[in-house]
Amino acid sequence: MKDRIKVQDVTFYGLQVAAWLVFLVVPAISAFAANNSWEDAWHALQFSSRIMWIPAAVFFVNSFVLIPFGYYHHRRWLFWLGNIVIVGLLVWHYFGIETPAFMDYLPNERAKRYAVTSYYASSVLNIFMDILLAGIALLIHHMYRTRAIKRQLKEEQHKRTEAELEWLKNQLNPHFLFNTLNNISSLIQIDADKAQDSIAQLSDLLRYAMYETRHETVPLQGEVDFMRNYVELMKLRCNDKTIVNCQLSILNSQLEIAPLLFISLIENAFKHGISSSRDSRIDISLAVSNSPLADSPKLVFTCDNTNYPKDDADRSGSGIGIENTRRRLDLIYKDRYTWEQLLEDNIYHVCITIEL
Repeated sequence: MKDRIKVQDVTFYGLQVAAWLVFLVVPAISAFAANNSWEDAWHALQFSSRIMWIPAAVFFVNSFVLIPFGYYHHRRWLFWLGNIVIVGLLVWHYFGIETPAFMDYLPNERAKRYAVTSYYASSVLNIFMDILLAGIALLIHHMYRTRAIKRQLKEEQHKRTEAELEWLKNQLNPHFLFNTLNNISSLIQIDADKAQDSIAQLSDLLRYAMYETRHETVPLQGEVDFMRNYVELMKLRCNDKTIVNCQLSILNSQLEIAPLLFISLIENAFKHGISSSRDSRIDISLAVSNSPLADSPKLVFTCDNTNYPKDDADRSGSGIGIENTRRRLDLIYKDRYTWEQLLEDNIYHVCITIEL
């Protein structure tokens, strides 16, 4: 980070020097182009040097010293004092010395008075122009610092977003593991062989959750396999009064998606959609539309379940997992997703559409 900032600073100051060098040599280049004479070019360079050395000195003293080490270094008094000294030196240079010697060669007093008047008027103008150059140097620094601050804020915001996404994702893993282990623990007493198969499935799930989901996005096929296995494990807690339909199909294997994005919704369906004594139903579907009229493929995830709220929630969709899912969608797919959620006729419905 420090090296990059130093490179940017060198570029910033180097461009200023380059701009003044261009102003310096343009008259010489023009003289050479007009007369094809190196001597004329040299005289033009000398003339522009005599004209520009004071404005350039004012600009660079401000840009290289007074502004960075005074104005923007909690010592603004140094900036103002330095420029007051500069103005004093300019006034002394233009008005504290004898009138230019060329005036002695003017033919009469009228011409001399006119020349003196013109000299002092141009001197005042030059002083104002030099003060203006100090202001321009300050403006350039302000624009540069504003841009640097915006870039730094953007980088910090990106880091905070990544940290928040990682935290939200990590909230899912322990919760999922806790519920799955409870299901397998109950199954051991009923069917030990099936429990052993479920442990193997759980191992695959944990391997995916711990290693594959470290990336910002994962292949959609891997996420589909993970959800399908997850549903199979969650079905362990269901009796014959529950019907679970799971339709997870994709045609484009190259698509990628944020990991563990829909697990909380599936977990919510099994948590609030199942009753041991009443008929229950869970319908889960995921599909990708590749319409030629669309700019990008759209992924549509739908989950419908009967609604049997538990004691710790008065309706489906009230858990922290749902809130985390919506927050992750806001961070990752801002302005690229829609969330549809409703409870009607004792059926809780949620549909998420994402532009991939």
